Amino acid sequence: MRPHLSPEERRDRRHRAMRRSMFVLPSSITMASIFCGFSSVVMSINAAGATPERYFLWAAGLLVLAGVFDGLDGRVARATNTATEFGVQLDSLADVISFGMAPAILAYRYGFFQLGIHDSHLRAVGWAACFVFTACGALRLARFNVQVGSVDARYFVGLPIPAGAACVASVIIWHPTPPDTAAHAYWFAAELFLVGLLMVSTIRFPSFKKRATSPRAAMVTSFSIVLFFALLILFQQRFFVGFFATYIALALAMNLAWKAGWRGIDPPHDGREDPEIVQPDYR
Repeated sequence: MRPHLSPEERRDRRHRAMRRSMFVLPSSITMASIFCGFSSVVMSINAAGATPERYFLWAAGLLVLAGVFDGLDGRVARATNTATEFGVQLDSLADVISFGMAPAILAYRYGFFQLGIHDSHLRAVGWAACFVFTACGALRLARFNVQVGSVDARYFVGLPIPAGAACVASVIIWHPTPPDTAAHAYWFAAELFLVGLLMVSTIRFPSFKKRATSPRAAMVTSFSIVLFFALLILFQQRFFVGFFATYIALALAMNLAWKAGWRGIDPPHDGREDPEIVQPDYR
């Protein structure tokens, strides 16, 4: 026989059940990112026949969608106060799949598989470029995990792995037709090597995670979001290539300016605690 519960006890039981269910939400979003990464691999494998462009476009778009989910899970965990060590480890594993392995498979299938049938040297270069991309992404994640709390969270140390995957996806979204010449394929391999090196570099990239603490900063943030979507609508498939190229170029210029003594933007202060700075979601 079930014990009789008072209204307060029933309310407390419902609250505990709801609280337990909230812990599932961030991990579910992370699993959605894994699903997108896995589906991108499937689309890359299925890219055959007379119209592989359609599959490559889907595969690249799924990587972008995986990045959206990856950016949401940490925010949801903090907003609901359900951040756990399990969630952190799951997120890192998800990033290896969705932003390390999936874009490397897509890049190999897109840039080197078809031409490599008749050019063994190109196939070997493509294989190496895709492996370097994956290995650098894994190293980038491992370094992030051991540096949390010891570096200035306003900046990423090295290009974040979701941004690295987005660099690959943006090229394919812009030009979904596979390379038809060896020269084009070698340029694509060079991009993979470059992105991999940027991920394991010590170059600082802005994280844009600091909360707006003034009306002016909030206005700038709102304007930036509106401008982002306006440019996306205007340039469509070309937008992502330009966006990530600009992000990398500005980050490189900012690091060179710091080396030259410029302090127009406050450089990173590693080892200092700043309660207003939120730890980044990207790992």
